[in-house]
Amino acid sequence: MGSADSKLNFRKAVIQLTTKTQPVEATDDAFWDQFWADTATSVQDVFALVPAAEIRAVREESPSNLATLCYKAVEKLVQGAESGCHSEKEKQIALNCSRLLTRVLPYIFEDPDWRGFFWSTVPGAGRGAGEDDDENARPLAESLLLAIADLLFCPDFTVQSHRRSTDSAEDIHSLDSCEYIWEAGVGFAHSPQPNYNHDMNRMELLKLLLTCFSEAMYLPPAPDSSSINPWVQFFCSTENRHALPLFTSLLNTVCAYDPVGYGIPYNHLLFSDYREPLVEEAAQVLIVTLDHDGATPTVDGTTTGTAMDDADPPGPENLFVNYLSRIHREEDFQFILKGIARLLSNPLLQTYLPNSTKKIQFHQELLVLFWKLCDFNKKFLFFVLKSSDVLDILVPVLFFLNDARADQSRVGLMHIGVFILLLLSGERNFGVRLNKPYSVRVPMDIPVFTGTHADLLIVVFHKIITSGHQRLQPLFDCLLTIVVNVSPYLKSLSMVAANKLLHLLEAFSTTWFLFSAAQNHHLVFFLLEVFNNIIQYQFDGNSNLVYAIIRKRSAFHQLANLPTDPPAIHKALQRRRRAPEALSRTSSQEGVSMEGSHPAAPAEPGTLKASLVATPGIEKLTEKSQVSEDGTLRSLEPAPQQSSAEGSPASEVLSWKSKLPLQTIMRLLQVLVPQVEKICIDKGLTDESEILRFLQHGTLVGLLPVPHPILIRKYQANSGTAMWFRTYMWGVIYLRNVDPPVWYDTDVKLFEIQRV
Repeated sequence: MGSADSKLNFRKAVIQLTTKTQPVEATDDAFWDQFWADTATSVQDVFALVPAAEIRAVREESPSNLATLCYKAVEKLVQGAESGCHSEKEKQIALNCSRLLTRVLPYIFEDPDWRGFFWSTVPGAGRGAGEDDDENARPLAESLLLAIADLLFCPDFTVQSHRRSTDSAEDIHSLDSCEYIWEAGVGFAHSPQPNYNHDMNRMELLKLLLTCFSEAMYLPPAPDSSSINPWVQFFCSTENRHALPLFTSLLNTVCAYDPVGYGIPYNHLLFSDYREPLVEEAAQVLIVTLDHDGATPTVDGTTTGTAMDDADPPGPENLFVNYLSRIHREEDFQFILKGIARLLSNPLLQTYLPNSTKKIQFHQELLVLFWKLCDFNKKFLFFVLKSSDVLDILVPVLFFLNDARADQSRVGLMHIGVFILLLLSGERNFGVRLNKPYSVRVPMDIPVFTGTHADLLIVVFHKIITSGHQRLQPLFDCLLTIVVNVSPYLKSLSMVAANKLLHLLEAFSTTWFLFSAAQNHHLVFFLLEVFNNIIQYQFDGNSNLVYAIIRKRSAFHQLANLPTDPPAIHKALQRRRRAPEALSRTSSQEGVSMEGSHPAAPAEPGTLKASLVATPGIEKLTEKSQVSEDGTLRSLEPAPQQSSAEGSPASEVLSWKSKLPLQTIMRLLQVLVPQVEKICIDKGLTDESEILRFLQHGTLVGLLPVPHPILIRKYQANSGTAMWFRTYMWGVIYLRNVDPPVWYDTDVKLFEIQRV
């Protein structure tokens, strides 16, 4: 039968289903088989031939028929998993049922009355031989998930068969799926021959699995983030005998993927890369299974501080999280880090031939995966920071941040990039690594400079703050906290970066900006802390910064003499109309941008974006620790918050103005300014190099106040960020699955879909 015929027959069956008002018996196989028996339909065909309006109509008008359709489709998948799908016909039936369920499930989830349907047992559906069937019945959801897991390790369907002879089929029950892991990498050395059909079949089943998990999209964001996704919880439990090989298969498939292939330019134009859709799907399923509140104790006990029994540490019940947190071999860490860095760097690859390299699109999923790895596996985090390989993550993250800063639809990407850098910056090693010279010239729309990775970070952050869109303002605290955390370790800032920091100080210390919002003075405090850390701990190599502070000394004097009387505050706020230019005016030395760079563009009109829940403020996101002499950290008790219920702006200004940490800088200016002025007069100098040479050899030993202790603000997990990650991740998955459009136009509740 031709493909057109089978599509026609399938469509007829759908029409029959939507027009029958009487329930069709589950035993009427002739009717139900029309949906999966002969059809040569793709998943795209199923989406076209089963319109949303008709699914909703069946749901409202003949609910028992929708229930039977789901139950029968699951039954077919269970039979396929039991038999091992040996014939072509069985494979076809399994795929058709999988596509049909992928189409229908979102419409079951969007209706609260239906949400429990898959968790009920269907009468007579037990598989006990001869005993009382219903006793033994599993909820439909569990049967479905176990069948998908079995089918993902089904020889000659989704994995290469190990049997040479065709006559003795492998018994699906005795099969050890750990021998059938899809890709070499963590815990598995054998790399199976790539097989197009197996990849496509895996992809269809993973899409169904992701659709099962997507019930989370139909629940509004809950303040207590411990809302467990029952689908994920069951799938990642000991009930799933394939949990370990599947976790390993997904992780290795993602981390082993090389989109450039053999490095032949234009390769991707000649051969469509069928691996990429599978890798994307694998990354999405992986991050959803790892959606687990980070506050549980990690296996090595680092977050709890209790001594744990070596025999059987109480890891999280979610096995995927458990396995992730237990990875510990150096070569496994190396494989994971190299793989993620390779993929994140892929969109940055510039060759001399335009469009000659394939650009992957799933960097947001990769960033979430990297976040999960660092959050759940502290050994991995320390491994990342042990060598300069961390810079292979840093550079792409800075590239994405710079590239997305003008695009409102990518505000979630901006957040996750900044969160990752905040997490890394809590570790001393990150600051130390930033001193490595930056020589790779990624084409970024930023001024050309010669310097280190720290300079790159500061220049990009300055660009985000001064030329990003309005909705990035909540991130300013985070960006400056990162700079504060690394500042005690920065050996030599370039002149470009030093000027950028001082430009930010000038912009943030204008009286209008300081008085226009209650929290704005925090930004000035952060910048002063950066300058103090560098002066106290890294004075010797930082003559560029010292020179920039001397040149811009009026900004510090202005802060010290800030007016605090109500009329002056009122007057400053009147100037608001022309104030925004303070932040966006480019500083005078805004040089030429890097070669080959494109300016960050706003979102195309009509772009869809998913809304996000608000992220917690910096004081909730981080915990202050003090670095002791020996480099160890001790936590500081948070200072009690004064209630600012009454109290005019003026009285608040007085309270924080007196705390401005200006002593170190004022002392530095007091000592150095007269000396620099004397040189200029004596030599008739207008030449910077001579002054810089003088500052390089200068010393302030014994002249500055006693060095203050170094404060680090370390990221700490909390329910607010857990909820943010959940909405962000599902928003990305919703928007990235457009072919077929699994969730499009269904009534999601976790976020709103808006047009930019």
